[in-house]
Amino acid sequence: MTLIKESDRFFIAGASGMAGSAISRALHRHGFHNQLTPKSSELDLLNNEAVENWMKTNKPDVVVLAAAKVGGIQANNMQPADFLLENLKIETHVIEASWKCEVQRLLFLGSSCIYPKFAEQPIREEALLSGDLEPTNQWYAIAKIAGIKLTQALRKQYGFDAISLMPTNLYGQGDNYHLTNSHVLPALIRRFHEAKEVGVKQVKCWGSGEPFREFLHVDDLGDACTFALMHWNPDTDTNSRDSNGEPLTFLNVGTGYDLSIRKLSEKVADVVGYKGSIYWDESKPDGTPKKQLDVARLTAMGWQAQIPLSQGLRMTYVDYCERINNGRLRV
Repeated sequence: MTLIKESDRFFIAGASGMAGSAISRALHRHGFHNQLTPKSSELDLLNNEAVENWMKTNKPDVVVLAAAKVGGIQANNMQPADFLLENLKIETHVIEASWKCEVQRLLFLGSSCIYPKFAEQPIREEALLSGDLEPTNQWYAIAKIAGIKLTQALRKQYGFDAISLMPTNLYGQGDNYHLTNSHVLPALIRRFHEAKEVGVKQVKCWGSGEPFREFLHVDDLGDACTFALMHWNPDTDTNSRDSNGEPLTFLNVGTGYDLSIRKLSEKVADVVGYKGSIYWDESKPDGTPKKQLDVARLTAMGWQAQIPLSQGLRMTYVDYCERINNGRLRV
């Protein structure tokens, strides 16, 4: 017996994005085909009245909130107000409307950036709000923390069945390969590919290459979200208790393995087939020095990632090349 049914109506907010589309695919693989996936032109999540009216009309049973304004270090630094305001609006509108419309289950997708910059490694869920955030993405992180706390508050005060998952750095099919607004892994793929195509002998990468990062293929995230929706009840699951024995309503999702950005760049260059050298521009920010998640709780419940980084990188490069060939790559 699972906590969701095949007959349920699933609203996936952000279904056209990398994470949302992966969650949609995973739900389909597990037999949950009754999905509501409105495009942004059909439903503006920044418009509270539009969200409430849509929810009242379509009456979803389960909501997955994967929609967000996302970007890399440069985008966060240049648009702090946009990252904070837009994400707060999206979260508040969708979560509150879900509660008001008596949705049976809601899953909010957070981010590992919610944790302090110098959190003890690997990072346990208890690290939330225990220290200062990484300044380069604090605006996005604060919005995500607000979303977590809103789901917790609605569960505590009204018994609303809302859960949250905190994925580590995502990559894979449907990623954003913009050279300045994307995250590190897709930016590296594009940079090395273009360097290979024109015969550039040296590629410049941001920072020192010394920070460590953990990477999760987006299809693994989709399976984790489906698993959590099907099986995770924070009120009864003994594996999801915090250090004080209280129920946790948010869990980490990752592989439990990290590597340096320098090593990652070498792996990407190898997959792409780039043979030149790499120059590290240390005038650019590194961000958090290490960010590896403790995924023991979700593992104890019976879920773990299945796609190794080496395999995932090859799959992602194939996706990148297909998007180039189809003319679907953003400049």
